[in-house]
Amino acid sequence: MRILEDKDKEQYKKFLENHERCNFQQSLEWGNVKTSWVKEIILSVDENENIRGSLCLWIRYIPFFGNIMYSSRGPICDIHSEEVLKDLTEGAHDLAKKYKAFVLRMEPDILKSDDTFREIMARFNFKIKDDSKDFKDEIQPRFVFRLNIKNKTEDEVFENFHSKTRYNIRYAEKKGVVIKTRNKRRLKRFS
Repeated sequence: MRILEDKDKEQYKKFLENHERCNFQQSLEWGNVKTSWVKEIILSVDENENIRGSLCLWIRYIPFFGNIMYSSRGPICDIHSEEVLKDLTEGAHDLAKKYKAFVLRMEPDILKSDDTFREIMARFNFKIKDDSKDFKDEIQPRFVFRLNIKNKTEDEVFENFHSKTRYNIRYAEKKGVVIKTRNKRRLKRFS
């Protein structure tokens, strides 16, 4: 386990880009948007110094309480590897001491039914909150729905939409709404 340094940035970017669990909220570029937070990235590495897991933490001072640490959609790793999760958890514990943080909140992108992940995290003394009643209890949405568009044309995807959805898309196009695809180089213009 180690904390990301400048020399690791390119390797980290490649790790994220090639990992199936990659999420933009764990990226270096997202740090340019979250400027009021301190960013620390924990890396779990193998014996050859290859990254096998990461956890991007956002740290912020909350008046009267102290520092909180937050990870949105992390960790990025094999979520069933107890060894990697232990590495990342120990790194988070060390950072909590360094920043005198009173809480670490993680909102990983994990299936609710993933009992293996839940059991591993419980062994590391994490509390899993399943009783959220509304959005104020969460920072990220609890459930994220995905539309599998792999190997489908735009027309095939469009035809699978509900008729009202197709109507609303066509209506937006008539009113001049334009959708442009951009890559991460354009993220600077977003921030």
